[in-house]
Amino acid sequence: MDLTDTHCHIHEAHDIVELSTETRSRYIKAGSPSPDDMITRAQADDVSRMLCVGTTLEDSELAVAFAKTRDGVWASIGLHPHEAKVYASNAKALKRFTALADKPKVVAVGECGLDFYYNHSLPAEQEAILRFQIELALEHKLPMVFHVRDAFEQFWPIFEEYKGIQGVVHSFSASQKELDQVLDHGLYVGLNGIATFMKDKDQLNAVKSVPIEKLLLETDAPFLTPVPYRGTICEPKHVRVTAEFLADLRGEPFKEIALKTTENAQALFGLR
Repeated sequence: MDLTDTHCHIHEAHDIVELSTETRSRYIKAGSPSPDDMITRAQADDVSRMLCVGTTLEDSELAVAFAKTRDGVWASIGLHPHEAKVYASNAKALKRFTALADKPKVVAVGECGLDFYYNHSLPAEQEAILRFQIELALEHKLPMVFHVRDAFEQFWPIFEEYKGIQGVVHSFSASQKELDQVLDHGLYVGLNGIATFMKDKDQLNAVKSVPIEKLLLETDAPFLTPVPYRGTICEPKHVRVTAEFLADLRGEPFKEIALKTTENAQALFGLR
């Protein structure tokens, strides 16, 4: 059976990378594991498809280059809401970013959205960069990977101004109310290792009620390592752990979870 990791950052583990990011620091602290070794380990656990997700211009360029030379790996280009202040008035950088949408194996735009939990960028800057990416995705007929934290109330009015957006709400960990909104807007729901250590019953109930035809699996590697591997670096292979947990939580066969989530990934991103 095949499993698919629809959201990881293993391209930043490459030892030639000079990016100064939290993700890169996490890999260095873990001893700089080889991304190709992580791919091999993932494949050994039946994770045959991985989507490397960019969060800055340089990171997106790296994801595109990384995916181009590796089977079973694709790229999503994104400007994270934390980084919006860097790009909101940087036309030159946005032009470079726009050029990535036509590159080989680019199958999505994002990680993008709104994050009012940390507020590393001003709300107006976050909104401007979100709109820029929505318009880019629609122009190129690409689905989107959304990051929305403490901001659904502000996110939906922006989303609703546009027609034809397809995508996924990445790392979903909210309640039934937010889940209903996601589904009502036709989006997929990305679940990862957070589900294995959730304490909030409302959140767990929402996880249980995600329709399987709208469910995607992800890791967010190197972050959000699932139980029982907390304290170690997260890798795409851990998709299997999350899938097994969800199968037990939801009372569904593991094989069905694997099959349907991979079919969903193929339908949304074209990972074939």
